[in-house]
Parts: sequence; C-alpha cells; structure tokens
Amino acid sequence: MSNSAVRLFPVAPDQRGAAESWLEDPDRAPRRPRPASSVVLVRDSPQGPLTYLAYRPGESPLGRVAFPGGSVEPGDDDAVGWFGPEPAQWARTMGLEDHHVARRHVVAAIRELFEETGILLAGRDESSLLEGNGGPDWMAARTAIASRDANFLDLLNRRGLGLRTDLLRPLSYWQSPDFALRRFETRYFAAVAPMGQEASLLEGKGVWGRWVAAADVVAAADTSALGDEIGRPETQGRTLGELTVPAVGLMLEKIAASRSCIAYLSKRRAPEPFRPELVEVDGELRLAVRSPHSEDAGRRVR
Repeated sequence: MSNSAVRLFPVAPDQRGAAESWLEDPDRAPRRPRPASSVVLVRDSPQGPLTYLAYRPGESPLGRVAFPGGSVEPGDDDAVGWFGPEPAQWARTMGLEDHHVARRHVVAAIRELFEETGILLAGRDESSLLEGNGGPDWMAARTAIASRDANFLDLLNRRGLGLRTDLLRPLSYWQSPDFALRRFETRYFAAVAPMGQEASLLEGKGVWGRWVAAADVVAAADTSALGDEIGRPETQGRTLGELTVPAVGLMLEKIAASRSCIAYLSKRRAPEPFRPELVEVDGELRLAVRSPHSEDAGRRVR
C-alpha cells in the first residue's frame, strides 16, 4: 500500500449489499453510531512488536478480525477507584468537551480488554497492578460480565481494585462508514501487556485469538493466510483488508513499522476523527480514508 494522504481499502464482502444500496439512495441519513472503545494490546518480541488479534462473530463494526473492544455501556458511569489522569485531562487529550464521555470510553476500554482477553489494568494503588489473571475465578468473572450477569466496576470494588488508566495511551478516533447497518464511533487506545498476566479467549465464546507479529501479518496482507488459519467459512480465502476495518489495517502497519512497543506508544497522535468514505474506483467499491490533515480532506474520490 502507498503512503499517500488518501488510502483505499476493500469493502468487506458482508458489507457490499449495504454499500450498493447506499449508492442507489445516497440522500438517506446514516444510522446513529454507538460509542465504543478498543484496545491495541502490544508486547515486544525478537520478531518485533506483537499485538493481540481475535475473531469477532457476526457483522461487528470493528471487523471480523480486530483488537479487543466493544460498546460503551451504562454501567461504565459507576463509581470506581481511579489511578492516572483525571477524566478532564483525558477529555483534553482525546479532543472531547465532556469529561464524562471521556471517562466512559476509558472505562469501556479496560472493561472490554478484561472481558475478551483476561488482561486487567487494575491495581490497589497508583503503583501496583494485578499480578495474575489466571484461574477459574477470573474466568467466571469474565463470563458473568460478558453475559451481563455481573457489573465490571462492582467486581473491582469488591476486590479493592481501581482502574490503572495511566497504562492506556489514546491512539485515534474512527467512525464507521455511513452505509453500515451497524455503526460505531470508536476510540482506540493502546496498552502494553502487563508482566504476569496472560491473554486468553473467553471460555465458551472465543473462537480464535492469538498474539501475532504485526510485521508478518502486514507482509501477508494480500494473501488469505490469516483467514485460512482462523478457518471459518466467512474468513477462508479472504485477505486482511476483507477481514478488518481500515482502522485495524492502518494500525497494524504502524505497529509493524515500530522497532519496539515504546517507540509505538511514544508517537504523538492528533485527536481528529477518521471516517472512511464509500467511493467507486474503476467500477469497484472502495473505502477511502484520508488523513485529517491532508489538503484534499473533504473531497470525493472518484
């Protein structure tokens, strides 16, 4: 892929019907997006930075293959111990006016990361962190949270834990394309995998998930290697661009281009939103992604 200000990505096969229908009636109002958070979990290795990817069932706005994440929920407003930047500081960093919105996104990021991988960014104070996340008790807690039988913040309060929000780094803000039947406005964060904690699939719900070398995934982006490994009918034979949303593909490229996790996390990022636009190029539907700072931002690509 080129490094131009405008990047083109394929429309996922299960989204093509909605995309074609949108072009037939472009004056329709897009569906209202739901707020969501996602966490790019990284760790160093001899092969370069690794990141955790997982298969997502259904037509998730985060993609068939994505980083851990999901919708912001009402319970994310509940009281909990908080270590790290205050919500008002998070709001400034994320380009938000409402610190309550920023707080919800931060809580949702840590909650979704725990639910989907078991990694828990929480401790008893600003300098401690949960040392182990294995065992049936923690898996039972994840299952209960996923099924809405338990509240994540209640769990932390009962165990005397608070959120280590200082371990998150804001990355970017993405909105789903207008034509999508399910739309998210997703705040992406990054975190380094804590020592002593292991990522694992949610028991009874997880299908595929593992640490991958970002450089290897990017190098095989034009092949179906990843989709074939997952082995689902809707992933086999599909390239990386057909399995992921543009946000995931671009972030994988940035991770692959970094020498270490520290190098990746230390880059300054602007809070402007990215919004893939449906375009037609040489008779094929594509998603155009522009840098918010590019001079041609706002123009239609034909």
